[in-house]
Amino acid sequence: MRSISSRERTARSRKRAALGLAAALPLVAGALALGIPTAQADSAPHGRDTLNGTKPAWATARSDRGATDDGNKVTARVYLAGRDAKGLADYAKAVSDPSSPHYGTFLSARRTQARFGPTRQQKDAVTAWLKGAGLAVTGGNQHYLSVTGEVSAAERAFGTQLHNYTKDGKVYRAPSNAATVPASLHGAVLTVVGLDNAPKRAKHDETLPPPGPVFKNAGPFSSYYGSRTDRSLPSAYGAKQPYAIKGYTGKELRAAYGAKSRNTGKGVTVAITDAFASPTIAADAAQYAKRNGDPGYRKGQLTQVLPADYRYTEECDAGGWYGEETLDVEAVHAVAPAADIVYVGGASCTDDDLLDSLAKVVDNRLADIVSNSWGDVEANETPDVAAAYDQIFQQGAVEGIGFYFSSGDNGDNVASTGTKQVDTPANSAWVTAVGGTSLAVGKGGKYQWETGWGTTKATLSADGTNWGGLPGAYTSGAGGGTSKTVAQPFYQRGVVPDALALANGGTAKQRVTPDVAAVADPNTGFLVGQTQAFPDGSLQYGEYRIGGTSLAAPVIAGVQALAQQARGGQPIGFANPSLYDRYGTASYHDVTDHPLGAGVSLGVVRVDYVNSHDDTGGLVTSLRSLGRDSSLHAVVGYDDVTGVGTPAAGYLTSFGGHHRR
Repeated sequence: MRSISSRERTARSRKRAALGLAAALPLVAGALALGIPTAQADSAPHGRDTLNGTKPAWATARSDRGATDDGNKVTARVYLAGRDAKGLADYAKAVSDPSSPHYGTFLSARRTQARFGPTRQQKDAVTAWLKGAGLAVTGGNQHYLSVTGEVSAAERAFGTQLHNYTKDGKVYRAPSNAATVPASLHGAVLTVVGLDNAPKRAKHDETLPPPGPVFKNAGPFSSYYGSRTDRSLPSAYGAKQPYAIKGYTGKELRAAYGAKSRNTGKGVTVAITDAFASPTIAADAAQYAKRNGDPGYRKGQLTQVLPADYRYTEECDAGGWYGEETLDVEAVHAVAPAADIVYVGGASCTDDDLLDSLAKVVDNRLADIVSNSWGDVEANETPDVAAAYDQIFQQGAVEGIGFYFSSGDNGDNVASTGTKQVDTPANSAWVTAVGGTSLAVGKGGKYQWETGWGTTKATLSADGTNWGGLPGAYTSGAGGGTSKTVAQPFYQRGVVPDALALANGGTAKQRVTPDVAAVADPNTGFLVGQTQAFPDGSLQYGEYRIGGTSLAAPVIAGVQALAQQARGGQPIGFANPSLYDRYGTASYHDVTDHPLGAGVSLGVVRVDYVNSHDDTGGLVTSLRSLGRDSSLHAVVGYDDVTGVGTPAAGYLTSFGGHHRR
C-alpha cells in the first residue's frame, strides 16, 4: 500500500505500497485464494472434465448482457497440472511439517520438475487439443501454454459460451458456465486463466516513468519512542503524548526482534518480487546504508532479474512501485545485512506478470525466502488464478522456499470495500501472511512494547486546546480476518480460536490471517531513502518515514534469513508449520492492543506538510491513536491482527538447537 491519498488503479493492481507517515496512501491489498479448482467429471458433459472456479462469481444471470461476438479475440493461459498434482501438495506438506519424518528433505528445482512437472506427452496432448479447436499456441513453459484465437475457437476448446457481463459499471467477457476439457487429457490441465477479461489493456514495449513526487515528513520528531513531548499540546487519554519518531533503522529493528551481532543472514538469499523496477535502486540503497549505519553492499550482493518489456505502466502507476522496491530492499538489508538480495521485477502489476516473477524464483531456485508486498482483496480473486499461485507456492515449498506476503493495510477492508474480507495471496494456505504492529523502541534500542497496528486520526483544533473528535476517524491498520474461500490448514488447528475459524458461519473452519507480524504502523515506521521528483523538476535523494504491512513483510523475511543462518544455513522452507509449532513459547512477543494495561490508550503526535514536501502550504498537527484496527483486535494468544505474535529474542535462539515445546 502506498498511502491514503494515492490514485485508484484501473488495472487489477496487486501493489501494496507502504503507508507513508504523512499521507497514508490507500492500499490495493492482497493475498490470493487457495482452493485449487480440480477437474471433475460429475457435472461436465459426457467425455469432459469441469475446471471448477473458471466462471467468476460476478458473471451472474442478472448481469448477463448476451453472447460475446464470435470474432472477438481471446488470449488465455492454460495451466498444466503436472504428472502428480496431489503428490506435489502432499510432499510440500511433508517437507514443511516439523512432525514429519520427511521434514526438510527438499528437492532441487530440477528434481521438482522431473517428479511433479508435466510430461512431454501431457504437453503434446494439451497442445494438440488446443490447436485442434482452432486456437494458436503462442508460447509457454513448464507451467502453462499461452493461447490466442477467436471467441468461437475458445468456446469450442473449453466447452462453454462466452458472454458479456456488467461489473462495476463496465462490461467484461466471461464464461457463462465453468470451462471443461476433454477427459482424454487425464487431468493434465490444472485451470485456464483469461477467458474473462476483467480488466486488462495490453500495451507493449513501454518504458518506465521517472520516480514519483517527493514526500517528506515535517517533524518535530522523537529520536526514540517517547523521547520528545510538547507539554503545550493538549493531553490525550490522560497524558501528554510524544512526537512520532523520525523513523527506525536497522539498529532498532534488529534489537527489537532479537538479533545479535552474529545474526547477519550470511549465506542466505532473499528474493523480493514487485512490479517494474526502480532505476535508482542501487544508488539509493548504497546511500541509505552509508547514512544509517548499515554495512555497505558487497559486489553482487544486490542483483535484479528484470523482464525484457513492461506493460500497463500508466494503469499500474509504475513510478509508484519504485518506493515499494526501495522499502523492501532497504528493510531486508537493515535486518539481515549480510544476506544476498535478488529483486525479481514483474512486467506489470497483473496476475500473469507477477506469477511469472514468482515462477522465475522457483524454476531457477533464486532464493530461500521470498518477500512480497502486494495483493488484492479476496473478493477480486478467482479460483482459477488462485490455483496457479498455489501450484507455484507448493513447488517452492518442495524446494525449501518460503513465501511471505503482507496481509493488507485496511484492516478488515470494510472501510475500503464495504465488505469484511481478507487479502490475497496472503490468504493462501501455502504462504506466510505477515500482519502489523505499532512498535515502541526506547533509548539504547530497548524493546518497550507493541500494539496491533490500527490507527485513528484526530486533528488539533484551531485554538490548539483539544484534539477534535478524539480518537478520530479510522485511517489504516493491519489486514487480517477469516477467509471465505480457504479451508483451515493443518498447522492452524489447536492454535486459532474457533471463534475466528468459524467467523463466517457454518461448521467448516476456515483459514485465518495473519500468521505472524512485525512493525507496520507508519507512525512508528521505518526510515527509507529514495530518489524522488521535486517540485522544481529535479530528482533528489531524500529520506522519510514509512510503514504498512509492506514494511512488516520484508522485516520478517530478514528475520527468517537470520533464523536460517542460525540453523546452520539449512533452508526453513514453507515456514508456517514451524511458526505455529513455536506458538506459546519464548519465541514470540504476545502483542495486544493495550500493552500497558486494559485502561491505557496510546498515541503519538504527528506534524505533516499539507503539500507533502515543505511548509509553504502550511502544517497540520494530529494525534494518531494506536491499537484501533477496525473490527480486528490484538488479544492475548493468537489473533487476527498479529497472528502468533512478533519475533522475540527466543525466536532466533530456537533455531540454534534450543527450541522446546
